[in-house]
Amino acid sequence: MTGRTGRAVVLEEFGRPPRLREFPLPPAPAGGMIVACGYGGICGTDLHLQQGHLDIPVPLVLGHEGLGVIRELGDGLYQDATGAPLAAGDTVMWASSLACGVCPPCRLHREPTLCERRRTYGVNRALADGPELSGAWADHIVLQPGTTVIKVPDGTDPLAAMSLACAGPTVAHALYERRPVRLGETVVVQGSGPVGLAAAAFAQLAGAARVVVVGGPAGRLERAAAAGIGDVHLNIADAADPEQILREVRAATGGDGADLVIECAGVPAAVGQGLTLARRGGSYLIIGQYTDAGDTLINPHQIVHRQLDVVGSWAFTGAHLVEYVRLLPALTARFDLASLVTPFPLERHADALTAVADGSVMKAVLTS
Repeated sequence: MTGRTGRAVVLEEFGRPPRLREFPLPPAPAGGMIVACGYGGICGTDLHLQQGHLDIPVPLVLGHEGLGVIRELGDGLYQDATGAPLAAGDTVMWASSLACGVCPPCRLHREPTLCERRRTYGVNRALADGPELSGAWADHIVLQPGTTVIKVPDGTDPLAAMSLACAGPTVAHALYERRPVRLGETVVVQGSGPVGLAAAAFAQLAGAARVVVVGGPAGRLERAAAAGIGDVHLNIADAADPEQILREVRAATGGDGADLVIECAGVPAAVGQGLTLARRGGSYLIIGQYTDAGDTLINPHQIVHRQLDVVGSWAFTGAHLVEYVRLLPALTARFDLASLVTPFPLERHADALTAVADGSVMKAVLTS
């Protein structure tokens, strides 16, 4: 494949629109592969990256969630993460991050999500580090040895798979490793973006008796309901009296509060509200505060009086992506995930970013 080129969306400066550029397409590295990125998802984190809210090197190709078709395998790579054989033409997804394996979180604490030297496609792989095509907002990506790659089940709609491409593994980590949903529990989910809808859908699959989604704006809640995600949908984003909505949330749980409240809003003020939505002896699982959006006031008495377990969950590993892909047949059988996605051609990346920023789409995905 030497001599060919690939196009990619590059963040050159913080606060400025990314630019579509062309780069040479190298041969597949030993133990790695070249994938034709048919789909590159836009995550809320990408907006923070563009605005300089996270310490990353620029310029770089954006895109940490993707799905595509293998074009070339490097020497020594023949199987995906489950041991299934790989070949050119297979449709795959890949984990965005590679843990170093030697820092204390990796080696001692069994927490590779907390790796101190994690390398992430589309986030901290600068053009100067090479290869340039190291993000999913591109028509090709070079995947390095050690990347967790998983074949997508035959018949899976790519847009359905991309609907929760980052949110799904993130929630798989939270609900598998940190605080599982137990059969018959009442669950409240704060936030109706992709992470919130992933949490609600996974809670339903896990056997929750009732899932209450509190978020907004109205269009997002309507789309979630139409897709079959959540049992009760309450709009706090557009509410003139948020306290009234919180009372309605508690009423929807039966009056005593939820067994488990999952924060997926990413709004610091949501944490203080969420503490009051759990029952006494319940749990509060915080997923949404991925970027530092600032401080907020909370009432510690709510934690003590309710005797809450308060748990945080950060990002995901390749193993959690594998769990998400394994769940895709069950997820797509029950929920209309593809309806959550709005595709944009790679050339319209600026329009896609604007649509994500103004909330006019649930999930934008670049296609090539």
